[in-house]
Amino acid sequence: MLFRSSGTSGFIPKRKPKNPIKFQVSLNEEQKQAKSTILENKITVLKGQAGSGKSMVAAQAALDLLFKHEVERVILTRPAVTSGEEIGYLPGDKDAKLAPYTAAIYDNMYRLYNKEKIDKEIIEGRIEVIPLAFMRGRNLSNCCIVVDEGQNITHRQMELLLGRICEGSKMVVCGDSAQIDLKDKKMSGFSFICNNMSNIPGFAVVTLKTNHRDPIVEDILKIYTDHRD
Repeated sequence: MLFRSSGTSGFIPKRKPKNPIKFQVSLNEEQKQAKSTILENKITVLKGQAGSGKSMVAAQAALDLLFKHEVERVILTRPAVTSGEEIGYLPGDKDAKLAPYTAAIYDNMYRLYNKEKIDKEIIEGRIEVIPLAFMRGRNLSNCCIVVDEGQNITHRQMELLLGRICEGSKMVVCGDSAQIDLKDKKMSGFSFICNNMSNIPGFAVVTLKTNHRDPIVEDILKIYTDHRD
C-alpha cells in the first residue's frame, strides 16, 4: 500500500472532464441518492450498519470530485481506536501506524477505479492520509475529507474535526452507532451531530438501510442489535 503524507500539489484548475467518470462498481438507487446528497452539501453524515456501503459511497463521491477537478485532493482520516487499542502502540511512522486503519478505505478505492491511477494520485499527494490526532491547526481548503468509523470520534474530536473545513471543501462522516468501540460509549460525538445538526443549511444526514453483504450477515447483526437493545 502506498502513502504520501503532508505536502500538496499545485492548484488544479476546475475543469470538467470530457467524459463521465466510469467506476468499476455501480451503486444502487439508495447509494446513488446518498452520493448526490454528498455532492450537494458541505457536510454529509452517512449512517448505516456494517455492509450498507457507507465507505464505498463516500469513496466514490470523493473520487468523483477529485477526477472532475472540483477539489484539489482527497483527505482520508479516522480515529485510531479498535477495541480500545490506540495508534501509539503500533510500530513505525504515522503512515505505517495508520495503514491497518485505512486499509478498508483504500480497498474501496481500488475496487472502484484503476489501481494504478489511484496509486498515482497517492504518490503525487492528491490522496492523503491524515491521522485524526494531527488535525489540530490544519485548515483544509479545496479538498474532500472522508472520515471513516465516525462513531469512535469523541465529542471534542468531532468539534475539532468539523472546525477544520474551509472554502471549497466537503466532508463525509461515515459511522454506525451500534459499533462504538470507545470505553465509554457516551463519549462518542457521532449521535450528537446526527441528532442536532441536520437542520443546518449544507449539513445532511443520510441513513443507508440495505445490507450488501451475504444475507446471513444481516440476520446475525439483527440478533446482536436486538440483544443489545
